[in-house]
Amino acid sequence: MSLRLSLTLILALSLGACDREAAQDAQEQGELADAKASLVGTIDRSHAGELMPAVAITDPAGNQLNTGALQGGPVLLNLWATWCAPCVVEMPILDSLAGEFGDALRVITVSQDMQGAAKVERFFADNNFVNLQPWLDPDNALGFAIGGGTLPTTVLYDSQGREVWRVIGEYDWSGAEAGEAIAEVVE
Repeated sequence: MSLRLSLTLILALSLGACDREAAQDAQEQGELADAKASLVGTIDRSHAGELMPAVAITDPAGNQLNTGALQGGPVLLNLWATWCAPCVVEMPILDSLAGEFGDALRVITVSQDMQGAAKVERFFADNNFVNLQPWLDPDNALGFAIGGGTLPTTVLYDSQGREVWRVIGEYDWSGAEAGEAIAEVVE
C-alpha cells in the first residue's frame, strides 16, 4: 500500500464518520479490508418511537419507494455514499447481514451521492452485492428528515415503522452486539 494511500486511510478513519459535503472518491474496498476492526459507532436510543419519515427514494431505473410505506416488518435503513470510507467498509457487512436475516429484516441502503445512479450502480456491480438493492436519494431528503448530517447513519425501525435505535458513524454489523440489537425486532 502506498504511503499516500495509507495516510489517506488513517485520516479518513480517524474522523470517525463522513461529512456529507465531502467530494472525494471512496477508496477501493480491498484497500479498506483491515479497517473493519476500527468500526466504533454506538447504538443511540434517544429517538426511539419516532416514525420513519415518508420520503420517496428511487432505484437506478427510476422506480420509487416511499419509505413511509415500509411498515409491516422491521427495516434497517442505512444512509451512505460512495465517497465515504466507513460507508464503503460497512456495505459488504450489510449485504451479508441482509442475507443472514432474509425476509425477517429488510435492509435498505440509500445512497446520498449527488453524482447520480451511474456511480452507485458501478459501486454495486464492482462489489457483487447479492442481498442489497441500490436506492438513491441525491437530494438528501431522507437524511434531512432523519436529522442526520453524518454518514453512515443507520436506523432500525420496528414493524410499525417506529424507530428502535440508530447508529451514527461506522459500526461493526457483524458483531454480537449488532445481532442482539437487531434481534429485538426480528421474530
